[in-house]
Parts: sequence; C-alpha cells; structure tokens
Amino acid sequence: MNLIYLPVEFIAEPTDNSSNSTKTNDNIDDKGSKWIIIEEVNNAVENSSVAVLGSSPSLFSEKQKSDGNVASSSTNKVCNYAKGRWVADSSRPLYSGFQCKQWLSEMWACRLTQRFDFSYEGYRWQPENCNMLKFKRSSFLRRMQNKTIAFIGDSLGRQQFQSLMCMATGGEYSPGVLNVGKEYGLIKARGAIRPDGWAYRFPKTNTTILYYWSASLSDLVPLNASDRASDIAMHLDRPPAFLRKYLHRFDVLVLNTGHHWNRGKLKANRWVMHVNGKPNEDRKRAEIANAKNFTIHSIVKWVDSQLPSHPHLKAFFRTISPRHFLNGDWNTGGSCDSTTPLSSGSEVVQDGSRDSVVEGALKGTKVKILDITALSELRDEGHISRYSIRGTPGVNDCLHWCLPGIPDSWNELLIAQL
Repeated sequence: MNLIYLPVEFIAEPTDNSSNSTKTNDNIDDKGSKWIIIEEVNNAVENSSVAVLGSSPSLFSEKQKSDGNVASSSTNKVCNYAKGRWVADSSRPLYSGFQCKQWLSEMWACRLTQRFDFSYEGYRWQPENCNMLKFKRSSFLRRMQNKTIAFIGDSLGRQQFQSLMCMATGGEYSPGVLNVGKEYGLIKARGAIRPDGWAYRFPKTNTTILYYWSASLSDLVPLNASDRASDIAMHLDRPPAFLRKYLHRFDVLVLNTGHHWNRGKLKANRWVMHVNGKPNEDRKRAEIANAKNFTIHSIVKWVDSQLPSHPHLKAFFRTISPRHFLNGDWNTGGSCDSTTPLSSGSEVVQDGSRDSVVEGALKGTKVKILDITALSELRDEGHISRYSIRGTPGVNDCLHWCLPGIPDSWNELLIAQL
C-alpha cells in the first residue's frame, strides 16, 4: 500500500471520483497536526462498505491520539461499516425530537406522540475496525461547503433526508436556512398534498440538502398528460427525469427503493411497466421481484456511466430498510410493540449484504453501497409502531422509524464514507 502525505487543507473537499479512498480526521484543528495520510485502496473495495484503515502515529498530534480518533496500531485493518455492533451512548440523541419541528414530519416525531419509552434513542452504531468520529454539525457543514447532497427514493429516503436536516441544524429552529426548492422545480402543484420534494440551503457554507420522491427510481410519464386519471408509464429502464436534469448539480447522491414494489402499489398508482419506450411484454420481467431487480440494475448502470463526466460526484445506493410486522402485515393487523432495545442481539457478524439485489447491482461499478439492512434489522423497537399524533387505534407503522432514531445512524455511515 502506498502512503501519500498531504496537508489537510488540500483534501478537505474531495473533487474527484477516482479509485482512491480518502480517510481524514475531522478533529484536526489549527493547533494540531495539519498532515494526514491518504491510503490508496484497491478498486476491489471501492464500491463496497469496507475501506482500509491504517495510521502512522507520528503524523498526529498528542491531542488527536488522546481523543481516540486515530488507529492505535500501525497494522492495517479492514474497516467494515456494515459489520459491527450497537453500543449504548449517553450522548444520544443527536438532536431533540421536540425541537426539530421545522424539519420533522409530525407522524415521525415520536416524542410528540403518546409513546413513553425512548430508550431506542440511546444507541449508536460502531462499525468493525472503524474509527467513527462523533458527528459535529459545524464540521459536517464545513466539509460540505459549496456542495449539494441529494436523496432520491421513497419515504424511507425522506426520513433519511429529514434526519440529516435535524442533524445539520442541531434540531434547532433555523430561520437562516433557505428554501431553494424552486431552483429544482420542487413546488407544490395545484391540488397536490405536498411537493415532489424539498431543497434547503445553509447560506454560510453554501451547503444544499434535498430530497426528491421517486419510490421506484423509474421514470414516470402520464400516458395522457391532459387526463389526471390517466395511467402512468413506468419506464423501468430509464432514470427519473429529475435525476437526469439535475445530476450535474449534485456532489453526493443517495438512492433507495424497495417498499413500493408490490401489485397493490402499482395498481393504486396506475403504474404500467414500460421498457424501451413501450409497454413491457416480457411476462417474466413483469413479475414484481424481477421488475425491481431490472430497474435497480438499470439505474445503477446509468449512474455509473455518468460518473466519468461528473468527477465531483459520490454516488451511493442505500440498501433496503427492514420491516418488523408481526402477526400480519400493515393492513392485516400486523404490529411491532417491542420497546426493548436489541432483544434479538446487538451485533452483525455476517459478510455480505442482506440486500443481495443492491449488492449484486453495484458489483463492478463505482457506485458505493450504503449498507444499513442488517444493522437496522436489530432495531425492531425503533419503529413508529402504534403511536401517532392522533392515537388512531388499530394502526401500526412497523416500516418507518421514530426520529431521532435509526436513520441518524444511516447518515453517520454516509458521512463517514464521504
């Protein structure tokens, strides 16, 4: 392995998407060492959730060593973000569920519901052989200066977006943060319940964080634009128009899909599968699992093809977020009443992702995996469950997560891999 020594200012804002993986220490300050090591990592781990971790202790200040943010051994170890364990952390949560009303949807702010147990907030994910720095919003915004982070996906992607907004503001009311949705066409259409997404900018660092709703990650085009009841062509082999139009403005892209891939959703949304610009006639591809697999592979292939012409872009595909319905599904009496953290274990030891579709699609590409499936499966107590603002009886949400909560850890893993 070759070690390259560079001043920290030189790489504070990576601008390329080469095969070199970069590790920095965010706690380096003006009084500490201003030199870090860039370790050149083999392409074999570029699109996985692992990275090579190593250090040369003489290059770090005594303050950094005592903070425990630098590897104590000169031997290289494999840092695997998907493997590790949940550990208790009295400094959690990262923001207040009461105060982050500016960004949090009420239905996901469990502190505002009838729930009385919040022990799920008091844990952080500790990856295997990784030195995870504690999240600091000032450091994060400084690293993301003049950059745009885009989440494109379903409602779980929206949860991750809201989580990051709360983390970046500390959950505090922030009138200085600008709504720049109009720049991306994210405005509420007449008759719509909400816009197709949101975009906010932190003016001091010119950092933009946005979300766009695309539950299937396929291009959706009404078959008859003048008829609101028209069926909608669901182009499985074409990325959403929003992504094609604005990709050049993104520095970090996080994609996800999964839970809308069922016959009920497709029928309710009047989505009709299309391939090559015409209705799909392949019966095997029309099977939901195959259609989902085909779409994920298609969009990953397209994004990967765009990376050479967008060298500043870091692209991630987040694996599927697990559901925890017991004794039924969302519409058949299923529930998730556990309030005991880590009742089924605290550690992920397996190699490979639990989401084999995403893992397979990313193989051989430079799109990285944000692998959160297995670690989230251990947190069944962190769902919305039967709690809501209105306390509607008989309704259980064992898909979405309470915020603050598990998606905060997804974002910490994302930030660690930037």
